[in-house]
Amino acid sequence: MTATERPGPDTTAPMSRRHRLLVFGGLMLAGLMSSLDATVLGSALPTLVGDLGGLDRLAWVSTAYVLATSVTVPLSGRLGDLFGRRPILLIGLLGFMAGSAACGAAPSMNWLIVFRVVQGAAAGCLLSSMFALTGDLFEPRERAKYQGYSALIFAVSSIAGPLIGGFLTDHASWRWVFYVNLPLGLAATATTVLFLRLPRPERRPRIDYPGIVLLGAAVTCFTLFTSWAGTRYAWTSPVVLGLAAAAVVLFAVWVAAERTAAEPVIPPRLFRDRSFAVACAVAAVGGATGFGLATYLPMFFQVVGGVGATDSGLLLLPMMLGLVAAAMGAGTYIHRTGRYHRLPAASMALSAAGVALLATMDVHTGLFTAGCYMALLGFGAGLSQQVVMLIAQNAAPSRDLGAAGSGVFATRMLGTAAGMAVFGAIISSRFAEEIGRRVPDGQVPAFGDAVRPEVLSTLPGPVQDGVAEAFAAAFSDLFLTALPVLAAGLVAALLLRNVPLKPRGAKT
Repeated sequence: MTATERPGPDTTAPMSRRHRLLVFGGLMLAGLMSSLDATVLGSALPTLVGDLGGLDRLAWVSTAYVLATSVTVPLSGRLGDLFGRRPILLIGLLGFMAGSAACGAAPSMNWLIVFRVVQGAAAGCLLSSMFALTGDLFEPRERAKYQGYSALIFAVSSIAGPLIGGFLTDHASWRWVFYVNLPLGLAATATTVLFLRLPRPERRPRIDYPGIVLLGAAVTCFTLFTSWAGTRYAWTSPVVLGLAAAAVVLFAVWVAAERTAAEPVIPPRLFRDRSFAVACAVAAVGGATGFGLATYLPMFFQVVGGVGATDSGLLLLPMMLGLVAAAMGAGTYIHRTGRYHRLPAASMALSAAGVALLATMDVHTGLFTAGCYMALLGFGAGLSQQVVMLIAQNAAPSRDLGAAGSGVFATRMLGTAAGMAVFGAIISSRFAEEIGRRVPDGQVPAFGDAVRPEVLSTLPGPVQDGVAEAFAAAFSDLFLTALPVLAAGLVAALLLRNVPLKPRGAKT
């Protein structure tokens, strides 16, 4: 406890159970808005470009949002510890609604990108507040159950986002993809203003400005590196190598600076706790092997299975259903027993089994069989999806609850970004090797053409068959590459001890 901190009352004592449930409902709406806006634009982008132009800057519409969110999640989590959850949540809600309204009215592509940064920064505040406030509102056993419910939000957004975006674009305008956030945001704001009553922390805030700048710069470089490597720039280009080097140096300087900061963004003392360190490791592995792989599975079904873009997204439904079932089941199990320490290990083991089965897929694998494999991977991922958040918050003192929750979420996002970059490089490089064995010289399509159904359909039948076989072989190697990562996550998870869940508001 710092010299300026005094023991405070149980922060949730003034709130009735009914008010806590209403506030949690508002948090679910806030989480739905922020996660939907990371996926909803995909099907609206062609129409958007037709109205605003700026095809060369199209990638920034999504990159700007993800980048701003990645930077603000850990920062806003710590600011919530210092200034209170309620003001950070309200800033996030008002900022997200303002950003959504501005995006909907954007007169040009440049302005849309600017407003997406506003949206993304506000989304970081919403996500960190959702994690921290769930910890404030409920006792740990009960919290596990409600954190399981929140997994439903992210699963729904990943499936429903493109469908909602396409429907609104076809029947109204792409601008309504943003305007639809306003009624949701107003409802969440109303529940926050009317029912959320939490006293501010009884200590004088000391903001870690150097830590904020260093962490923000490091996350920015890392996110741009994972977004651009192998797509916009070659892996060996000066831009990609420079971003990678800058990210490493900035993270190292940030770690050194946090050791002497009075109120560090993510306190180093958290990482000295084995439970918190294991939670971060499992979150990073789960992000890379769960969400990272899920990013490329629709490509497999489009190229190898010959299904359309919309149908390929829907084929992820078994994985998401498995994830939600496991997350909610894990929450119920912890709520009843208070035990959690073997769930992350089970998560890594089942995920490894799912990935090993996915590695056996080829051009003859049926959609039902693939769906069963993905359901197993999703179930494995779901066992640790929200459990790692509970573990991290249980390991942290109450004054660091926001930093602990947003720190775990940030490591998951970084793991996802790293997985997407590395796995994308594996697919493209292995495809280049395999396609040469299956298609005669002079007929080998470029990777960018092979993943575009409209181009692939114009190629001769034997070439299409060769492309499908090459992709299947490349994906098999991709899944096999993910197995050592999951093995490392399993080793880390086995180090987890069964630390009893602390009562809400306990000081450590």
